[in-house]
Amino acid sequence: MPYRESFAWAIVPLFDNSIGAPSGGSASPSSPLAPSMSGSSSHEGVLESVAKITLDGKMGYSSGSSIVVEISNLHKVKESYTEESLQVCSWSHPVPMAIGEDEDKVEGDQVTDAMFIKSPNNGSDGPQSSNSKWIPNDEKNASGNGNTHGNPDLNVGDFQAFDFRTTLRNEPFLQLFHALYVYPLTVSLSRKRNLFVRVELRKDDADVRRQPLEAMYPREPGLSLQKWAHTQVAVGARVACYHDETKVSLPAVWTPLHHLLFTFFHVDLQMKLEAPKPVVIGYAALPLSTHAQLRSEISLPIMRELVPQYLQENGKERLDYLEDGKTIFKLRLRLCSSFYPINERIRDFFLEYDRHTLRTSPPWGSELLEAINSLKNVDSTALLQFLHPILNMLLHLIGNGGETLQVAAFRAMVNILTRVQQESVDDAERNRFLVNYVDYAFDDFGGRQPPVYPGLSTVWGSLARSKAKGYRVGPVYDDVLAMAWFFLELMVKSMAMEQTRLFYQSLPSGEDVPPMQLKEGVFRCIMQLYDCLLTEVHERCKKGFSLAKRLNSSLAFFCYDLLSTIEPRQVFELVSLYLDKFSGVCQSVLHECKLIFLQIICDHDLFVEMPGRDPSDRNYLSSVLIQELFFTWDHDDLAQRAKAARILVILLCKHEFDARYQKPEDKLYIAQLYFPLIGQILDEMPVFYNLNPVEKREVLIVILQIMRNLDDASLVKAWQQSIARTRLFFKLLEECLVLFEHRKLADGILMGSSSRSPVGDGPASPKYSDRLSPAVNNYLSEASRQEVRPQGTPENGHLWQRVNSQLSSPSQPYSLREALAQAQSSRIGASAQALRESLHPILRQKLELWEENLSSAVSLQVLEITEKFSVLAASRNIATDYGKLDCITAIIMSFFSKNQPLTFWKAFVPVFHNIFDLHGATLMTRENDRFLKQVAFHLLRLAVFRNDNIRKRAVIGLLILVRSSLYFMQTARLRVMLTITLSELMSEVQVTQMKSDGTLEESGEALRLRKSLEEMADETKSSNLLKECGLPINALSVTPQKFAENRWSWSEVKSLSDSLLLALDASLEHALLVSVMSMDRYAAAESFYKLAMAFAAVPDLHIMWLLHLCDAHQEMQSWAEAAQCAVAVAGVIMQALVARNDGIWSKDNVSALRKICPMVSSEISSEASAAEVEGYGASKLTVDSAVKYLQLAHKLFNQAELYHFCASILELVIPVYKSKRAYGQLAKCHTFLTTIYESILEQESSPIPFTDATYYRVGFYGEKFGKLNQKEYVYREPRDVRLGDIMEKLSHIYESRMDGNHTLRIIPDSRQVKAEELQPGVCSLQITAVDPVMEDEDLGSRRERIFSLSTGSIRARVFDRFLFDTPFTKNGKTQGGLEDQWKRRTVLQTEGSFPALVNRLLVIKSESLEFSPVENAIGMIETRTAALRNELEEPRSSEGDQLPRLQSLQRILQGSVAVQVNSGVLSVCTAFLSGEPATRLRSQELQQLIAALLEFMAVCKRAIRVHFRLIGEDDQDFHTQLVNGFQSLTAELSHYIPAILSEL
Repeated sequence: MPYRESFAWAIVPLFDNSIGAPSGGSASPSSPLAPSMSGSSSHEGVLESVAKITLDGKMGYSSGSSIVVEISNLHKVKESYTEESLQVCSWSHPVPMAIGEDEDKVEGDQVTDAMFIKSPNNGSDGPQSSNSKWIPNDEKNASGNGNTHGNPDLNVGDFQAFDFRTTLRNEPFLQLFHALYVYPLTVSLSRKRNLFVRVELRKDDADVRRQPLEAMYPREPGLSLQKWAHTQVAVGARVACYHDETKVSLPAVWTPLHHLLFTFFHVDLQMKLEAPKPVVIGYAALPLSTHAQLRSEISLPIMRELVPQYLQENGKERLDYLEDGKTIFKLRLRLCSSFYPINERIRDFFLEYDRHTLRTSPPWGSELLEAINSLKNVDSTALLQFLHPILNMLLHLIGNGGETLQVAAFRAMVNILTRVQQESVDDAERNRFLVNYVDYAFDDFGGRQPPVYPGLSTVWGSLARSKAKGYRVGPVYDDVLAMAWFFLELMVKSMAMEQTRLFYQSLPSGEDVPPMQLKEGVFRCIMQLYDCLLTEVHERCKKGFSLAKRLNSSLAFFCYDLLSTIEPRQVFELVSLYLDKFSGVCQSVLHECKLIFLQIICDHDLFVEMPGRDPSDRNYLSSVLIQELFFTWDHDDLAQRAKAARILVILLCKHEFDARYQKPEDKLYIAQLYFPLIGQILDEMPVFYNLNPVEKREVLIVILQIMRNLDDASLVKAWQQSIARTRLFFKLLEECLVLFEHRKLADGILMGSSSRSPVGDGPASPKYSDRLSPAVNNYLSEASRQEVRPQGTPENGHLWQRVNSQLSSPSQPYSLREALAQAQSSRIGASAQALRESLHPILRQKLELWEENLSSAVSLQVLEITEKFSVLAASRNIATDYGKLDCITAIIMSFFSKNQPLTFWKAFVPVFHNIFDLHGATLMTRENDRFLKQVAFHLLRLAVFRNDNIRKRAVIGLLILVRSSLYFMQTARLRVMLTITLSELMSEVQVTQMKSDGTLEESGEALRLRKSLEEMADETKSSNLLKECGLPINALSVTPQKFAENRWSWSEVKSLSDSLLLALDASLEHALLVSVMSMDRYAAAESFYKLAMAFAAVPDLHIMWLLHLCDAHQEMQSWAEAAQCAVAVAGVIMQALVARNDGIWSKDNVSALRKICPMVSSEISSEASAAEVEGYGASKLTVDSAVKYLQLAHKLFNQAELYHFCASILELVIPVYKSKRAYGQLAKCHTFLTTIYESILEQESSPIPFTDATYYRVGFYGEKFGKLNQKEYVYREPRDVRLGDIMEKLSHIYESRMDGNHTLRIIPDSRQVKAEELQPGVCSLQITAVDPVMEDEDLGSRRERIFSLSTGSIRARVFDRFLFDTPFTKNGKTQGGLEDQWKRRTVLQTEGSFPALVNRLLVIKSESLEFSPVENAIGMIETRTAALRNELEEPRSSEGDQLPRLQSLQRILQGSVAVQVNSGVLSVCTAFLSGEPATRLRSQELQQLIAALLEFMAVCKRAIRVHFRLIGEDDQDFHTQLVNGFQSLTAELSHYIPAILSEL
């Protein structure tokens, strides 16, 4: 039983366990919690604002948690409720009653039980059965009445409440709804009644007994539409107030007779009956057509009875009204319809349109025209709400009306579209309401009417042509262009729908709809329209209007869409028209339009399968695209150039990942489609070179992608055209390697191992944002933004748990793509460095890896192409320079000079081997010396790598080179090249490293290089190495084609390896000495010497190190050694000149030079000619340079006072000046010669013998001496250096090398050092003065050596043997009497002769002789005799020589016969001729001794006589002393030798 309810539903406790079902009673006009109104499926549409709330009593929230629901339009129902009355539920007492069916009393109107929907019970309702009794408000009675209300069904389904705001929003109605909400408000009677109202909808008023329409929405969910709806009972009120909402489903087509009928019932509550029956007290009728759209209150009179035709004006007189016909019933209506517009102008338009289409109005349609024109004044909300039907009707008129209506409809449509575009909040170029209309709502009338596109193109075309002819078409035309996208999309949609309809029935399942051929007339019309629009784009672009760019894009998308719909060749006509209009290189802004146009069209899914314009053509669009992109690259606008490159990259990206084109033949077809692009680039290389690195990278990626899928036949065609073109092709490949090289930050030449340069020195690799195409960048960032993740995956897109907590911060996304996108969108990546630094270290690592993989892929692709080229070049069917094969050599040099990953080197070695196998003869020629030198350098460089895999491959590479050289070149030339490159590498590699104690040691790089050079010569390891590198085991030993004999020789490899190791060792030793070089000049000179010897194969390097050595000697003032260096340099040059018969010297001259400097050997000359390598070689060695160094040698020998060498050198220079007729120089030379010979004379005539140097033997004993330990050297020192000086100098040098555990001591004597006598921890030096030995000297002579005796004639002062005498006795003492004194003579042989290139030479041989005491004595006497005789017999050239002769004679005589020195000869007699010693002498020894004494005395006597002849007055006294001395000596000797008196 209906009764009055308070607003218990205004505040709803949700998710409350104590509440079983929705609170409250019937629905309110705005309640979002109204029972589900799903009775009608067709009219139940709601756009967005349908509140769906599922109440689930099982949710575990605490009881009583309330939620306030915002309820719109509450004030429209009842404004007088206070907050308290909303929150406090005060129920009226329910009155038990029943309503039965009594047709008599109710005048045939059925009252169904369905109106009793719910009865409240303590705020908790359950569904009631139709015949249920009303339940009192007491729980005790609940069970008594047998109601199963205890556990109501909780799942009462979703509530759907219609939100009236839907009808106020500025957006189109997208779903159908057509309902009327009826709100009875008050009935004012003169006396109190218990009233309720029944509402029903009737079709007409002809028969009052006819049943009403089933149009009332039930209050129970799930029931069908009802015939009636009832309000609650207003109890005992004079003015009955109602708060009920009745929802009426309206018919789609209304007539003026459709009306609502209200029946008013009174219930007598005073009766004692169980169920009092209601009594009808009156009726009220409301025609829909006049009142439905009204929003204000409506007041109606109440009729006492119903009579037929009660709505008619003429029937109203028969009616009897309550309360004297006053309008006592007030109600409100709310029309919610997407069918029936409230706006009058729209309603008029709909009406006139219906009349026109149903042909119910006169044919000229002036009223319709008026209605169309009035649409521009419609309120924007209403216009938007009914946008779809209005547009449908206007399009129908455009497609099917007369010309006047067509134009009017088109203009109205433009006006409407422009307003929609401007007035809706969407700022996008394509308004979303309009997009939705085209995409979803517009169906081209489902085929019931002719398609729209012919009419639309005709109307628009005529307007465009009028504009083009200069007629005034008003401002509307700008709007037409602004909205062109909409019309163009409509036309395409219309065509697509016609296409579907045409082929739908006949098409076999699974096949695509074939394209539709447009009728000739329609296509011509579209062409004309397109032409006009292009003209607009062209003109407006020049004026810089943004509208033009938008229109251009719209036209492009139009063609793009048409490609899927109509015959492509018809589309190509449009494209062709466009390109004709924008042909060639045009203004920048027009060119940009053209690019955008092509970009859009070529993005079409079926682009690859597009035909040509003629059936014979390949693909019209691709050829146009290539042509235009190339034009763009030649353009000045940088942004456009970048865009053009990007278009191509993205296109190829799409093809690559397109599932339809994954077969090899499809990929080949695509590659051939784009292949002409490479041809164009090769024709116009300057265009490519003008691009910036980013654009170049994109173009090159495209080129590589094309070539990757291209077949060999196409490549051969590219290489067959001309040598220059083939060269350019490989230039492109070189650019690929340059621009995609991946350099890590720490990469020095040796992958970060070069300790010489700090990290980041040198050119760092171009970073991600420049290296990679921005297109790919954008592509990645877009992809990351649109990444759709499956439900339930964590936000990082991975199902595993994050490992690193630092990575989970929102500022650092897990995915690299996301991070890059984020960095770009936040403008972090303004610079490449900043972008990289903004990444998390792990992401940065990922990026590095990604770049490295890209670089590797590029290198491998280029390698593959190079291998193909090499094979084809061997068959000689391509155009290239077969003399040098410069394409192959350039690309291989490029490979080597870039950083490459291991994967590349693995693939490279077999290719490298094959290339040398096929083309060894060409590659090893002199023309390719530069290439070979580069290859040798880089192979040695790789042989230093830490990565063992790469290092081993370098070793195999070197062996491949050696094999080729054995067959195609002298090995000497390869040795020269490797020596040169090793020298260059030594300047790059740091061969030493600092130890913890501050000293230097060999570095890892040097150790690895040494290991590689050793492995190279190791025959046992070679097979494993070859296998590892992917080569057959016999790859080295197999004989190449065209060769009969096998020339492979491991011994050759070994000698090559040894010479390289020698150079490495010399370089290493030199580097290790750096710290002590300034102090230990001897070691420094030696290291320069070793370098010169190690690089002797290369004259340039040999000379360079010799000159370094020469400078070092000059600093030390070792003039003779410095001069020898200069002679050696001149010798190298002379030998090279003699070897090539260039110059005026012969082999004899070289031999003469070898006498001065024995190091000028013949070995060097044989390789000098082989050393003709780029930048090196004998071509630099000229006669002038030889003369220059000979003059330097002359100057230095002069300073050393070795004049006989100076003379020899000038004799070599004079022939040169003679040949040149340089008389001035000749005069100088002869002047020098005069001076030299005079100096030699002066030296020889000097009473004091001339010595050019002093010599010392130095022995080294001790671990701290390193390589010197247990070795002896002879040092050559300036003549003024004494024994003490050299001791001091060497002590100073070697003390600095001692540490706390070692001390230095000098052995005081010169006897042989025995190992067991050496103390641990003590390093000993033994220094002894030695004399040089002449070539013809008798070392077995017992005489004492007087140096001046042997300098009788000019002879070269070249010494390689030295001796020193050591006295000793047999009893172990060093000194004894004459009779016990023995003598040991030690002769040393040095490695080479002095003066040498160094200051010290190693002793390689040591021999010793022993002399007995008597032999010693005889020797001493014979020495003195020889000295005197020498002085007497020496020839003198003139009388002027008397004075020096007298002086020297006096000096010798004084030492022989003066009284004070008599002890010398006398002591011999005393020792050997008296007493016990005399008995020990053998008779032979005795006779020898006596003979020596007699001869000595005879020569003394003769000398005294000569002295007498020479002296003057002053020397008389001295002569008298000599005579006295001689006489007394004779007297003394006669005691021992009586015969002496008779002899003298």
